[in-house]
Amino acid sequence: MQQDPTQHSIIAGMMRLAGIGEEGAMNFLDFLLENGVCWFDHADIYGGGSCEEIFGRWLASRRVPREKLIIQSKCGIVPGVCYNASREHIVSSTEGILRRLRCGYLDYLLIHRPDILWEADEIAAALDQLTSQGKIRGFGVSNCNPAQMEYLRRSLGMKPEINQIQLSLAFAPSVSEGLETNTYSPNGVSRSMGIIDYCRMEKVVIQAWSPLQHGTFAGTFLDSPAYGPLNDRLREIAARHQVPKAAVAAAWLTRIPPATQVICGSCSREHFSEMLAGRNLRLSREEWYALYMSAGYALP
Repeated sequence: MQQDPTQHSIIAGMMRLAGIGEEGAMNFLDFLLENGVCWFDHADIYGGGSCEEIFGRWLASRRVPREKLIIQSKCGIVPGVCYNASREHIVSSTEGILRRLRCGYLDYLLIHRPDILWEADEIAAALDQLTSQGKIRGFGVSNCNPAQMEYLRRSLGMKPEINQIQLSLAFAPSVSEGLETNTYSPNGVSRSMGIIDYCRMEKVVIQAWSPLQHGTFAGTFLDSPAYGPLNDRLREIAARHQVPKAAVAAAWLTRIPPATQVICGSCSREHFSEMLAGRNLRLSREEWYALYMSAGYALP
């Protein structure tokens, strides 16, 4: 990991950037930089590439020094058709990403989804080519389990430095499976194959996407009647620390060691500011477990 993730606990997800219009996007990106956010998460499929194009125009117009930013993007999804981690697709996708972003190189290139047809020699060849050409500096994955990451590590001779997974207070199977191991509880069933412990052992940074969601894009748990006890506990802890509830929800994630980053995908200044209020908040062990249990999980 080239960067210190503990210094960038809240990073900006660019999936919705095209949805706020050109002027709104430019102002929002200015706002992020003014508030110390310099790590940006893209993907070639976000807005069909338009999110990267807008970011590229912002970067060119503001003349932000490239070395002050940490820019990552993802490839490997052909929407509605297939997952593609072939050498040809990785290389061509990365070249398209760089054209749109106008950023010269990526700090990290991530494979967006595991491709059951991927072949290690093709991935290795793509990464070698892109690295030697100075187009990428680091490599990661998204939504991969430990077996898939281990396959890549052994076959490529290099480990992924990042793994993005869905994780929130209301969507935490990767947490509950470890806490309820060797029980009859359905929460003890392994759905991630121990991804948190694997990333901890291998020093892979976890980036949590949909940090305020329950289900898969089912909506936020904040102020949801379905999560009354959780919101009551969030409100109590937020009042104690004098921060918004979203800040506490973010701090719950960043408390998971050794380094968990939160991808905030909101393009609202208000919502992003609420998340940022949690970047220096460290919850106590008692607060962390109280939130976990109020979300409906149990300690065996």
